[in-house]
Amino acid sequence: MSFACIAAARRFDDTAHLPLVIGSQRYGWIRRRDAESLCHWPDVFEISSLAVRIHPRHDTCEARTAALVPVIEALAAQGLITGWRNERYAIRQRLYDAPLAWIERAASRFFGTRTFAVHVNGYVPARFVGEAPTLWIARRSVLKATDPGWLDNTAAGGIGNGIGVGDTLVKECWEEAGIPAHLASDARPGRTLHILAEIPEGVQSEQIFVYDLALPRGFVPENQDGEASAHWLCSAGDVREVIADGKMTVDASLASLDFLLREGVIRAKDCAGIEALFRPADE
Repeated sequence: MSFACIAAARRFDDTAHLPLVIGSQRYGWIRRRDAESLCHWPDVFEISSLAVRIHPRHDTCEARTAALVPVIEALAAQGLITGWRNERYAIRQRLYDAPLAWIERAASRFFGTRTFAVHVNGYVPARFVGEAPTLWIARRSVLKATDPGWLDNTAAGGIGNGIGVGDTLVKECWEEAGIPAHLASDARPGRTLHILAEIPEGVQSEQIFVYDLALPRGFVPENQDGEASAHWLCSAGDVREVIADGKMTVDASLASLDFLLREGVIRAKDCAGIEALFRPADE
């Protein structure tokens, strides 16, 4: 059995992209064909065959943010940025670094800036030794901006402006699955995934914090915000098959595989290449 999601998480050709540079460091990746559209703003970008650099005259977070706002709005009007969220994401390399600028969440894929997310494997523990746990799997709403109708983890979401990992976990557990805070706070960390992949919207450069949450027997997740249309309790074998068939999002597939590997449900040799995803893509 093979899992295409592993290769998909690192399907990236750096020669087809230009680094987005602020100061002397890279903070994103822009497709070469998309970089051409930025030539209309020479006061915001310095563009060469080697990089797209935010003009050094914009030397503070506030100045960069203000300079990028009209660019992002124009790109959205042209259809080059889709799935507008009215939510701000920071440009930064690590989650708790000071932001270099704030941009509309939907623009993070166009600029290939690093984003951060939490994925929760909600599961029901096995009753007997040797028995595998069962997992709660969600179906994403057909109205979602990304991957509509695909299968997903019990709860998952991006880490937004001013919200940490723990608060995001509790928030998403309630909104997506109706899991109260006193249960969500019992979640235990798995491993951290690092994705770098070209996607239709641009580049996904994302760090995913995986968590496992044991749920009581008889508890049934119930979506609160309209972002999930249903939840099912599935055997570990069924989840494995769903991932192999490519019916679950890449992010959720990897989070589920991390859980199944740690639970001993699947073997490491069946997940060739996944170990690389537990390290940053640029190492």
